[in-house]
Amino acid sequence: METPFWKGDPQILGVPVFVAGSIALGLALAGYLPPGVVGGALPIILAGTGLGLLIATIWAIQLGQSFVACVFGIFLGFWWSYPILIFGLIHGWLGITAEDVKRSVAIFLIAWLVVIVFLMLAALPLPAVYPLLLFVVNIALVLILWGTLDESENLVKAGGYAVLVFAAIGVYIFMAVASMSLGGRGLPLGKAVWTPQAAR
Repeated sequence: METPFWKGDPQILGVPVFVAGSIALGLALAGYLPPGVVGGALPIILAGTGLGLLIATIWAIQLGQSFVACVFGIFLGFWWSYPILIFGLIHGWLGITAEDVKRSVAIFLIAWLVVIVFLMLAALPLPAVYPLLLFVVNIALVLILWGTLDESENLVKAGGYAVLVFAAIGVYIFMAVASMSLGGRGLPLGKAVWTPQAAR
């Protein structure tokens, strides 16, 4: 009897689509596109990364992998809310005046920064590469937030480079997961940063 398709590891889909969106966003922020032009990244983010993470989240739920579903679901929320913010600002859908754009973008970044800081702390019992990835995500969010509030193109570009760094970490995770899915030994993912004591 064949194993159902969903009896594998949702990371085999969720991680590479996360990487694709990260590369697109990182390049846009780092200056591959002209300043303020991020629309080129949105098709990948919306249709590729968002849809892929939705499938991976449902897959993890089917397997009862609560934390994996949590991680993919949180990033699904980020990757789908980002295009809504951009489209809303470009087309005036959200009723945000020009003078309020900076603080509106800051609210978006602050909200996701807080969530992903707590996600990183929750991930400390996992192999070290996972909290490392989330740590770099937070660094990227801080730099982009700082650049937004100070209207600093250089800080936003630095945030874009940080996005590319966490995309590279995602590639490493994908290669480890892909190797294991094909019967290989995978790649070392590092020891857990913190191991909680068993409940008594």
